[in-house]
Amino acid sequence: MKRLFVNTLVRILVAVAAFLCLGFGVPVHADPTPLFVLNSLEASVSVIDPVTWTEKQRIPTGKEPHHLYMTPDEKSLIIANALGDSLLFVDPRTAQVQRTVRGILDPYQLRFSPDMKWFVTAGNRLNHLDIYHWNGSDLTLAKRIATSKTPSHVWIDSTSTRLYASMQDSDELVMVDLATQTLKWRSKTGSLPADVFGTPDDRFILVGLTGGTGVEVYDVTGDAPRLVKTIPTGEGAHAFRGVGDKRHVFVSNRVANTISKIDYQTMAVVASYPAPGGPDCMDVSPDGRTIYVASRWAQYLTVIDTTTGKTVRRVKVGRSPHGVWTLDHAPRQ
Repeated sequence: MKRLFVNTLVRILVAVAAFLCLGFGVPVHADPTPLFVLNSLEASVSVIDPVTWTEKQRIPTGKEPHHLYMTPDEKSLIIANALGDSLLFVDPRTAQVQRTVRGILDPYQLRFSPDMKWFVTAGNRLNHLDIYHWNGSDLTLAKRIATSKTPSHVWIDSTSTRLYASMQDSDELVMVDLATQTLKWRSKTGSLPADVFGTPDDRFILVGLTGGTGVEVYDVTGDAPRLVKTIPTGEGAHAFRGVGDKRHVFVSNRVANTISKIDYQTMAVVASYPAPGGPDCMDVSPDGRTIYVASRWAQYLTVIDTTTGKTVRRVKVGRSPHGVWTLDHAPRQ
């Protein structure tokens, strides 16, 4: 009788273990989410396995994908195809294509507002900003705003009321009131302004100067912006990525082949990392210790360890890699 009881108990335990391993209970391990790298000159996105560090898939996109952004519910990664006039929605966990939204004119760069009501695209070649209403699944154009030459990157403040955009070939920073969709001011900047980054308190806007050697800092608390400082970072300052600690931001210096870490409380560079191959867009690991950066001219995703300052691996991707994203990342600020 005792032996029967023991055997029965063993069978029950085995069955419970099998039940859990099959995923009907609480999973012990979750599959790591992939990294996505846009290949702008190949109309494709490389899907990188973060365990084997190999390209496991290459997904066709529309023409010239440059930037990408997550939907607020984190169920879709939106890839903006600038010359394809379309948005490609991809599952960020499985890399499965979900749908294509067409008729979005020249979506070069894109961003959701923090309140999730607005979706904005910068028309780099058509010189406009498009502001869309977002209802959780679909886009409705609210206003198309004509701008100066070559709108490049956009930033929306924490209150979802102010949209900032750089004008790459007009050397300007502009501000749009989202509630009324009207352009409120424009201000001259240094040469070839690219990415734009706002501090969490909405007091300062940082502008990367691709045609210069640093980052301009503007106080935007008044009726007009005021240049308060230029931070030397390196030639070709281009793209920003918050470290995730609400104090520091990385900027890639495309010509200098470096990445600078800026303390935006002191507005000074506190660290610098070699980043070969024309560093461009970046994403950051949840602990802030790893930078994933597109090496634009070398056709690589470069992985940098910020604790040692060294490149730890390079993964071959397509031509002119640009946007980089993974669901498993540090907060944007």
